[in-house]
Amino acid sequence: MLEAFSNMNKQVNAVLWGPIMQAVFLGVGLYFSISCGWLPITKWKVWLKYTLLSCFSKEEGKKEEHSISQFQSICTTLAATIGTGNIVGVATALTFGGPGAIFWMWLSSILGMMTTYGENVLGIKYRYKDKNGAFIGGPMAYMEKGIKKKWMAIVFAGCCVFSSLGMGNMAQANSVASAISSTFSFSPKIIGIILSGIVGMIMIGGIKRIGKVAEMVVPFMAGIFFLGSFAVLIKRAEYIPSAFCDIVVMAVNPKASIAGVLSYTVMVSMRLGIARGIFTNEAGLGSSVVINSNSAVKEPVIQGMWGIFAVFADTIVMCTITALVILVSGVYDIDVYNAALHTPIFEQLPNGVVLTSAAFSSVLGSYGQYFVTISMLFFGFATLLAWAYCGEQCVKYMFGEKAIGVYQFIFLICIFLGCMLRLDIVWELCDTFNGLMAIPNLIAIVLLGKEVKEETKKFFQKQGK
Repeated sequence: MLEAFSNMNKQVNAVLWGPIMQAVFLGVGLYFSISCGWLPITKWKVWLKYTLLSCFSKEEGKKEEHSISQFQSICTTLAATIGTGNIVGVATALTFGGPGAIFWMWLSSILGMMTTYGENVLGIKYRYKDKNGAFIGGPMAYMEKGIKKKWMAIVFAGCCVFSSLGMGNMAQANSVASAISSTFSFSPKIIGIILSGIVGMIMIGGIKRIGKVAEMVVPFMAGIFFLGSFAVLIKRAEYIPSAFCDIVVMAVNPKASIAGVLSYTVMVSMRLGIARGIFTNEAGLGSSVVINSNSAVKEPVIQGMWGIFAVFADTIVMCTITALVILVSGVYDIDVYNAALHTPIFEQLPNGVVLTSAAFSSVLGSYGQYFVTISMLFFGFATLLAWAYCGEQCVKYMFGEKAIGVYQFIFLICIFLGCMLRLDIVWELCDTFNGLMAIPNLIAIVLLGKEVKEETKKFFQKQGK
C-alpha cells in the first residue's frame, strides 16, 4: 500500500514540478522583472544600500513589541533557505544534471529574486495586527485582504504547515542526524532528544528569541562555510576558470564538454537546475514572507529588496561556492559520472553529502568530513527554527493562538522521529506540499502584480531615482 501511495505521489510531483510548473515559476519571475524594470540589475546599488550596507549603519525606525529588526528578519529567512539543500542539493544537481545544471540554477534565481521581491512587497503592504498587536502577514494576508480569497489563504496555510513538518523539520533533522552519527558514531536517538530539546527551548520564546538566535547563528555558520570553501578554492584556484567554463558550456551544449557522449542533456540540466534553485531559495513558495512580515520595516519596497538579497545570498553565493568546491576538487570527474549515468555503476559513485565531504577532504584532509558535518548541523538547526515559526504562524492563522502549543509538541516529536527514520516518502511529500503551496501563492502575486509595480514606482519617485 505504501509503495502504491509513493508511486501515485511521484506522478503528482511529475506534474507539480514538471516543465509546465517550472515555466510558470520562471514566467512569474520574468513578469515582475520586466514590470519593475529589472530592479536587481538596474538598481543593484540601491538594493545593496538598503540591505547589506544598512547592516553597518544605524537602523532606521523603531521596533515594536512584536516585531524584529530587518537584520534579524533576513537572518531568520536565510536560516530557512540556507539549509542542508545547499550542501546536498547542489551535489545532487551536479551528479544527475552535470555542471550545466548550475547555470540553470543561476537563471532561476535571477528571475526568482523578483518573485521574492513581489511577495515581500505585498506581505508588508497587506499585513495587519491581531488583537494582541502581533502581525498577521505572509501570503495569508495578501490572499485575504488583497484578492479577498480567505479560502485560498487557508489552503496555503495548511500546505505550509505540512511543509514545515516535512521539509522544514523531518528532512532537516534526518540529514543532521545521519551526518553526525556517521562522523562521530552518536546514536540517532540521542541526537533526536538533544536537538528537539534545544529547538523546543528556543521555540517557546517566539519570533523574538528565534530572531536573536538567527542573527547569531546565520552569520557564524555562513562565515565558517566560506572559510572552509575558500581554503579549497585558493588551493585549486587554477581550475576555477575551467569550472565556470564547464557550467556555461554544458548548460547549452553538453556534447562539447564530454567527448561526444550525450547522457547529460540540456533538458535534464535545465530541469534539475531550475528545480534545485527553487527548492533552495524558496522563491515563489511564499514561506519567507511569513517570517519577513514581522520585520520592523514600514516601507514595502525595502522589505522586497531584502527578499532580493536573500535569494542572491542563498543561490548565487552559497550554492555557487559549493558547486565550485566540488568541480575544482578533483573528486568529481564529468566523464566518469556521465558515462555511468543510467547504469548500476552510477549508484556506487559519491553523491549528495558524500560527494561534498570528499570535495572538502581533498584539501582539508580528514577534517573535511568533520567540516561538512558541522556545517550540516548548523544549517539544519537554523532551518528547523525558521520553519518552526512559519508553521506556528500558519496554525495560528487557521485555528487561533491556542493551537500553537499542540503544533509545537508535534513539531518536536517530528524532529525526534526524523532523526531515526528513513525518509524517502517524506522527501517526496515535501516536494508535493511545496508545489501545492506555490500554486495559490503564484496566482495571488500575479493578480496583485500591478500593485507591486505601483509601490516600486512610488518608492523610486520619492528617492528621485
